[in-house]
Amino acid sequence: VLSRSGSGGSAQEFDEYISDPAHPVPYRQRPIQPTYFPGGSKWSTWLVEDQRFVDDRADVLSYETTPLDADVTIAGEVVAHLFASTTGTDADWIAKLIDVYPENYPQNWSLAGYQLMVSNEVFRGRYRTSIEKAAPIEPNKVLEYTWSLHTQNYTFKKGHRIMVQVQSTWFPIIDRNPQTFVPNIFQAKESDFTAATHRVYRTPSTL
Repeated sequence: VLSRSGSGGSAQEFDEYISDPAHPVPYRQRPIQPTYFPGGSKWSTWLVEDQRFVDDRADVLSYETTPLDADVTIAGEVVAHLFASTTGTDADWIAKLIDVYPENYPQNWSLAGYQLMVSNEVFRGRYRTSIEKAAPIEPNKVLEYTWSLHTQNYTFKKGHRIMVQVQSTWFPIIDRNPQTFVPNIFQAKESDFTAATHRVYRTPSTL
């Protein structure tokens, strides 16, 4: 069972955050080196970078299990299934499946508490009903989003935790969504980029 990290057991039926394109969540720890950085770049290893650098951001939701009492193996397609709303008319949803190492990890202290990203993918909300034809999102309406995080064959070891992170920016690996529906995001004006409140729901009673 996943529960919100640091939620304090809130009975609220949703979790929310403000997504601001002017202050996007980075995909790597800052300062982000250019892809072809002189003397070596972290580009080739960013997919296994410790995700703790975004875990405490107000615009990232983190959910995790208690420490596993046995190994858990997944095999096949990983699918994100989200019920969410936004005050905007477009939104990106990024889901990350993460292996959280124990804080007490004497066999390799450099991995103590490490958050290893196992699977990930982004979904652009304008394509919720059709990949071929973009459409605006109805503001404040709870909608269903389902997308693939690709296939994975992985074992979460006993004592580790399984975490899922949800966010709406992942810059600059994913271009910024203005969160105002425009026919072509690449032609969006600066005035189109607006902050929006996103809600992720945890109960079917809102549907």
